[in-house]
Amino acid sequence: MLTITDLKPIIHANVTAALAEDVGDGDITALLIPQNEHATARVISREVAVISGVEWVNEVFRQVDPNMLIQWQIKDGDQVKADQVLFTAKGPARSLLTAERCALNFLQTLSGTATISQYYADKVASTAVRLLDTRKTIPGLRMAQKYAVTCGGCYNHRIGLYDAFLIKENHIMACGGISQAIETAQSTAPGKPVEVEVETIQQLQTALTAKADIVMLDNFTEDEMREAVAINQALPKASQAKLEASGNITDETLLSIAKTGVDYISIGALTKHCRAVDLSMRLI
Repeated sequence: MLTITDLKPIIHANVTAALAEDVGDGDITALLIPQNEHATARVISREVAVISGVEWVNEVFRQVDPNMLIQWQIKDGDQVKADQVLFTAKGPARSLLTAERCALNFLQTLSGTATISQYYADKVASTAVRLLDTRKTIPGLRMAQKYAVTCGGCYNHRIGLYDAFLIKENHIMACGGISQAIETAQSTAPGKPVEVEVETIQQLQTALTAKADIVMLDNFTEDEMREAVAINQALPKASQAKLEASGNITDETLLSIAKTGVDYISIGALTKHCRAVDLSMRLI
């Protein structure tokens, strides 16, 4: 699981890029405020949400003005109510207003990701299935969004193209078949997880024989998923793979798919359908 300690260099880079984009060579509107003017601002959520992005906010204020004082009343993963205070910020008024938009952009986007993740996680809380994110993330914010997914109670699939194999139809065709693709993956990068996408029960059996670590059941019906689970569980424990359902997952079908016995369900909506949470900052 991603931790803030692991993410510190990425948080710094995310914020540096965002401030360069927004502030450029200086906030000319902030120059209207006297240089020695100090202020206190309060940030609230205008709706129920799961919060994620605390350290991105802290880094924004740190880079804009290291003398800013931020006092949080919540932490990542907390669910908040409408009109609940999230944090207060104290310091030079110019710095507060320069940092505002970047800080809130990170907080509202990552909290939106965490909120939808918890929405889906709650739907399958009665089962043992794990909901996984995908690589369908906002460019430049993959690690941030994947962290936010975990704040909402879901889990990370592979981070990118480098940390695990995901062998799909075109890879299979180019390699000459499922068995050949799996064998080549295992010899190319021993120790890296090997997942293969299958579209039929016959392909599933081939993938299991070739000892894939994970088999993605692409657009299987629920009856086919149950059959796949039974076939997998009939094997000796050491020969079993993890099974992942994928494709056409909806609010209405999520729980019934989880009850088929698959280990994972991957949902692109966790990161690509998130809606930013409505936040507000006001000087007090």
